[in-house]
Amino acid sequence: MDLVGQHINLILNIVLAMIMLGLGISLRKEDFKQLFDQPKPLAIGLSAQMLLLPLIAFLLVYKSNLAPELKVGAMILSVCPGGITSNLVSYFVKGNVALAVSLTVSNAFLSLFSIPIMINVFIGYFMKGSDIQNEVHLPFLSTMIEIFAITIVPAGIGMLLRYRLGKRILEFQKVIHILLPLLLLLVFTFKFLAGTQSGGASVTRMDIVQLTPIVIGLNVLSMFFGYLIGTPFGLSFKNRITISVEVGLHNTALALLIASQKLGVSAMEKPALVYALFSFFVTFFVAWVLMRLRLYRLKKRG
Repeated sequence: MDLVGQHINLILNIVLAMIMLGLGISLRKEDFKQLFDQPKPLAIGLSAQMLLLPLIAFLLVYKSNLAPELKVGAMILSVCPGGITSNLVSYFVKGNVALAVSLTVSNAFLSLFSIPIMINVFIGYFMKGSDIQNEVHLPFLSTMIEIFAITIVPAGIGMLLRYRLGKRILEFQKVIHILLPLLLLLVFTFKFLAGTQSGGASVTRMDIVQLTPIVIGLNVLSMFFGYLIGTPFGLSFKNRITISVEVGLHNTALALLIASQKLGVSAMEKPALVYALFSFFVTFFVAWVLMRLRLYRLKKRG
């Protein structure tokens, strides 16, 4: 256990890099063409990810009884949306996969700048007056470089492999899609169960009780508002449900990495870990509800 704990952040780095490598392999020229052919859905989706998510998270934690570290942890989760899992869910719910991938790629670039800035704002606000306020800070340049190294670089390598090897690399992608969820599950399980002295987060029953309504609320409200925000702009159902999934499903691996490796505060990992217990099932359920509501409205019109 101690050996794993010593290298858990390295393992998390590798897993996140492999996730982005898999994303890069899945990218095609058509996905980048989407950036220019349909700028409106992309702009609306990115706006929801960058602005709507932190606002919803802030409203959920502002008046809560959570400790300041847990509040910051929830805000960290809110600025880490999207990921390869959300692309997969968009595919299963018959969303616009090209838009989903475009949102993931665009958000990966934007997060290089947004994450260091926004998280330092959250720390300054919620940790004000605490004993560790002056000790906890996210350095802008080194954070940007590290996020670039474990997200953009592997994605670029994946794209290069796809370009050089063509469809042959897709067999490797299938292995990644099976292996990565298992590795991520092992990392989350270790972080969840292990004590702080062993590299874990020491999540208690009380933490789960306190955080569950917050993280489920963040998941559900993000999806509903992500869906609704496209309505006044005349977006199709396919694009709206894609934005809903991309906004609602967060990159927990990146959130854990920032909380544990960059900030070194294990309590800030807890919201991401508790969120991971429910997010996949909640996302599918909300997507199913949205699809049923649309079918109901179509039948009513007919």
